[in-house]
Amino acid sequence: MVKIEKPTLLLDESKVKRNISRMVQKANRCGVRLRPHFKTHQSATIGEWFRAQGITSITVSSVDMALYFAHHGWDDITIAFPVNWLEIAKLNHLAQTIRLHLLVESVETGQFLAAQLHHPASIWLKIDTGYGRTGIPWTEKQKIIEVANAVAAASHLTLTGLLTHAGHAYGPTNKAQATDLYHETVTRLQSARDSLAYPGLLLSLGDTPTCTLAETLTGIDEIRPGNFVFYDYMQAYHGVCTPDDIAIALACPIVARHPERQQLLIYGGAIHLSKEHLTLPNGHFHFGALALPTESGWSDPIPNAYVSRLSQEHGQVQADPAFIEQCKIGDWLLVLPIHSCLTANLRQAYLTLTSEVIPMAGIL
Repeated sequence: MVKIEKPTLLLDESKVKRNISRMVQKANRCGVRLRPHFKTHQSATIGEWFRAQGITSITVSSVDMALYFAHHGWDDITIAFPVNWLEIAKLNHLAQTIRLHLLVESVETGQFLAAQLHHPASIWLKIDTGYGRTGIPWTEKQKIIEVANAVAAASHLTLTGLLTHAGHAYGPTNKAQATDLYHETVTRLQSARDSLAYPGLLLSLGDTPTCTLAETLTGIDEIRPGNFVFYDYMQAYHGVCTPDDIAIALACPIVARHPERQQLLIYGGAIHLSKEHLTLPNGHFHFGALALPTESGWSDPIPNAYVSRLSQEHGQVQADPAFIEQCKIGDWLLVLPIHSCLTANLRQAYLTLTSEVIPMAGIL
């Protein structure tokens, strides 16, 4: 097993590749393009594991991340974030060198790109199908038409399709609920597309729960899940995956024991895990499940053992007395993160179970 001295993000390469393979096979079976979101792993090395399974098009969440992956040979990239006008110089560089896909949700941004982007780009209308974060509400058909017209008026901008993120799928769910939400989302996207007079527009949907659980992926052209590469304890808790699918874990040294209150203190806090949490039925916060190291990686989650409180460097573990008794200062535990995307971004590197260091891009 690898040597641990301080909070270290472990990665199980076999699980990562298995998760990739399952989603690739599902997309192929359903006849949709898989354009995975690389914001979860942010790694050129892991990107190559996708490329080895036939992936040629990707999604990112920032301009700098697009530049990083373009530098590593990816030439078909969607930036799934509203266009930041202040980065137009970088966008021009990308549009000149790769097939760049951008999101537009206002006439103003369409007109800005028409005037300031000097190279061809594919444009997707960002549609809000129920999440409520950003995008044109799917019911506002006149606004959808106006934004589409603003894009189509520019000869170097190609109105490619409509794109959404069903972020409201991240919660308690099951296969039937995820399938219902998937079909609701697709129906709303189709309704928005039907309001436009532009033929051949594609539909793109991105979220891990529905893409994992929906039986079929009908009515859509492209899926953009990202979290599935690692999954996390939130996904397992809500039934999207099993604990065995979780491919990263934060190794944390035990630095103090407080058996009188059934607690351990670990070196691993908010700057390592983030403060993303679940709220348990009793109202307590849950910042990560606990597992034990094994020869092949880590165990299943320990029942009734979880990170109950975080400060900057400290993590308090709540557990049954029998578990507290077997843990010693100087041992280390593994925390299965609540949100793998945030935990990975905070650590900026992975250590595989064979002691290989895999760096990340170091940007968002």
